[in-house]
Amino acid sequence: MSDSEPDEELLSLLRQSLGINGDPNHKQADTKVLKDAEYVYDNSIDVALDTQGTKAAAAKIWSLMQEKQYSLTTWSEHTLHPKGKDAETVNFVFLMDLLNFCFWSKNPDPTQCFSVEYHGQIFTGYWSLVAAIHRALEESIPITTPSFWIDETRCTNDLINHVFRSETLELIPLIQQRIDCIREAGRILDADFSGSVVTLIHKANHSAASLVNLLTTHFPCFNDIATFDSKPVRFQKRAQILVADLWACFDGQSFGSFHDIDTITMFADYRIPQMLHSLGCLRYSPPLETQIRSLREIESGCSWEVQLRGCSIWCVELIRREIKRQHPKAEVNAILIDFFLYDTMKQRVNDGLETIPHHRTRSIWY
Repeated sequence: MSDSEPDEELLSLLRQSLGINGDPNHKQADTKVLKDAEYVYDNSIDVALDTQGTKAAAAKIWSLMQEKQYSLTTWSEHTLHPKGKDAETVNFVFLMDLLNFCFWSKNPDPTQCFSVEYHGQIFTGYWSLVAAIHRALEESIPITTPSFWIDETRCTNDLINHVFRSETLELIPLIQQRIDCIREAGRILDADFSGSVVTLIHKANHSAASLVNLLTTHFPCFNDIATFDSKPVRFQKRAQILVADLWACFDGQSFGSFHDIDTITMFADYRIPQMLHSLGCLRYSPPLETQIRSLREIESGCSWEVQLRGCSIWCVELIRREIKRQHPKAEVNAILIDFFLYDTMKQRVNDGLETIPHHRTRSIWY
């Protein structure tokens, strides 16, 4: 080979490290979440977007993000989020988002809801899950190790119940479903990815969308798809938030390096629709609003729930576009907007400033 000829093997390795496929006919990976959310929005009759409210919200959100200096690093500033930058941290984040669903309680007394005591503090909701994982590791229980999940002689159901024990009489919601997710993920990682979350991430070739698709293709418990007007619509909340949390945890480097991170949408859960309604972005039909305000459950996968989730994703996308239109140099994507809205809504709840309850759906999807 002459000095003027390219080293194709070296170029191939470089493309791979950057997540670039050398085939000009290769299409960039697509989760189809945003496309499906737009379809739901276009065909919704019980959830609507207020155009002026959305524009006003975009201005307010960006102003507050600037005021609070809210950025990617804010994620790691949360006390309980892992601070390491190694494979063990990858395992922690994987388990955290494998089980990141359904923490709300029917009990009107917040002191009697599922909660976890850790280092002298009581944590509820999502933070109770993160605290429980930390607590287990400090008790020398290897709860973040995938090979442990499939060793049912050591990792018994009773032990998993112990890991997620509560300070109250109320158990963590959907405990059997959480156990099932742990077992399923352990088996699939062992069979398809040499028992390694790191191997799974490497197979995505630094593509956020590819990692979402790998998760939803291989792991049924990540494949968050509903049906709307006889059409399948993808939400993929936990698969997307796993990618986002890796990106945030590793500061966009190493295991969190994704060349297409902006393809990830908002994570369709129950807190962000609540916040978007409070901001005047979302409006509900009278029957749906009555259902939510009366704290009556909404069935997972029903039309109301799909509209709430799909319209929320599309609303955050419109907020993102409006911020970029007003501030072309703004470094903002749907992930950061979601993180900010979630943190803000949780603070409003703690301050007693809720203007509408969140909708109540029992589901492993969020």
